[in-house]
Amino acid sequence: MKSNKEKVVKISVIGEVSHPLKRSAFRLDGEGVPHSFPGTGGITYNFTLGDDAFRLAGDHVEPDVSTKNPDKEKNIAYVSYSCLGNEAVVVSGDAKGSKGHVIGKHGGIDHIMIHFDEETKHKLVIGDKIQIKGWGQGLVIEGFAGLKVYNIDPDLLDKLPVSIKDGSVVFPVVTSIPGYLMGSGVGSGNPTGTDYDIITHDRSLINRLEIDKLRIGDFVAIENHNNSYGIGGYKEGAISIGVVAHSDCISTGHGPGIVVIMTSPDDIIKTEISKEMNLQHFLG
Repeated sequence: MKSNKEKVVKISVIGEVSHPLKRSAFRLDGEGVPHSFPGTGGITYNFTLGDDAFRLAGDHVEPDVSTKNPDKEKNIAYVSYSCLGNEAVVVSGDAKGSKGHVIGKHGGIDHIMIHFDEETKHKLVIGDKIQIKGWGQGLVIEGFAGLKVYNIDPDLLDKLPVSIKDGSVVFPVVTSIPGYLMGSGVGSGNPTGTDYDIITHDRSLINRLEIDKLRIGDFVAIENHNNSYGIGGYKEGAISIGVVAHSDCISTGHGPGIVVIMTSPDDIIKTEISKEMNLQHFLG
């Protein structure tokens, strides 16, 4: 694929390791059952890129290291300009100099999730600063006027086994998600600043579609969704491509979060199934 990657701005943004938040003693699941367990934020030592998105006793759990800029206005840029695959460098504390990669973003809590190796994760502490080379927003694939690309490092996109065939972009994915299953996050006006969730309360349906086998970092297609200028625009025949960013959730209308990386209102994107299509195989 030919792109304008040489013109795409690469810019510094900085955040810090965020503290976990707990807003209430209990959170109700879709059946009205209360639960009290961890959710967003912090350094999650036993949840990482490639792990089963459904295995934890938690809610909206973010893999590896959760970060944000403590200044609300600056955090908008931090979240928007950080793209999957971007290099992240620790610039303070005992882990200073260690490198990782952006693997997700989470709307609402407005976090960027960064993958580091286990040794680095154990050196990091809450408040350590991490600088990211934000690169990807503004990327254009030449020859496809209706195709939008968001939230992905241009070098990462070049590594993916994506091809052009008969005037279409062919993108391998682990599975396709029916558009009617997409919930929390729909209606957001900024596709560069959020994820949105697969609704997972109908477990028999989720099992039948094998959505329960999704892992953090899996590439998926979302059917009949055009996310060109906002999240969750339903359009027959549209396809969006995204990456699983956080764990399953118990709250009504929620589930594993998907970060959109490619979308079109037209019949431009074609998919093929590849069960090994996970972000972990293409970083570095």
